[in-house]
Amino acid sequence: MKIKMNFAFLILSVLLFFSGCTKDLEEYNKPAIYWYSKIIVNISNGNIDKADGYYSSLQGEHIGSPLLPEATMILAIAHMYYQEYLLSEHFLNEYITRYANPNEKEFAEFLKIKAKYMALPNPRRDQALIHEAIDEGNKFKNSYPNSMYYSVVDTMVTNLMMAQASLNETIIDLYTRLDKPKSAEYYKNLKPQAWIHWDEIDRAKSSWYREWFEGDGTQSWYGFLVPDTRSVVSRNSISEDSNTSDTK
Repeated sequence: MKIKMNFAFLILSVLLFFSGCTKDLEEYNKPAIYWYSKIIVNISNGNIDKADGYYSSLQGEHIGSPLLPEATMILAIAHMYYQEYLLSEHFLNEYITRYANPNEKEFAEFLKIKAKYMALPNPRRDQALIHEAIDEGNKFKNSYPNSMYYSVVDTMVTNLMMAQASLNETIIDLYTRLDKPKSAEYYKNLKPQAWIHWDEIDRAKSSWYREWFEGDGTQSWYGFLVPDTRSVVSRNSISEDSNTSDTK
């Protein structure tokens, strides 16, 4: 009898669970304000993924709703708050492409640069993203020379250029230790930042637990384990380094 009751309770629990899910899935043909309010409530509760789902419903059922531009910007800012910078950029692109007037476009493009900047907590991690963020920052400065965000973007671009120069120095040192002079020379000639006086700048410091694995940016305790192959260093490694002796 006890086994039957436990089994019946299990079946009832499963049915209740799936009925609850079905109820959420069967929500459709609602007014725009309904989906908008669901987005706001779920963002307020920290259910950002669920808010994205309700946004899809709002966009699908009310493509011309005046609530869509505001909902799009709210989700872009919410994803940035939760450090989901790629999703934030996705919503900002949607906003710029479909809804923004010239003034709103300026603000949205500023937020895109900010999202890229904030996505780089460690400047030694993503060479391509640093380059992309610098390019977009410079484009913003050229497009909006009188923008109220100009000085903020200029500061971000300056910091990113210093991060890029620091990363290049690290790569140069690594190629030198791996006896790849041509690859090292390539980075020495890659956009040199003569205006940077390192003795006047406080370099970025890694957390103590990262320093165990990353070192001080120029060498690491496991450096002797790094194989002499270009794939572990950079896609810009010059293959001729390893063939110099063969061509002589």
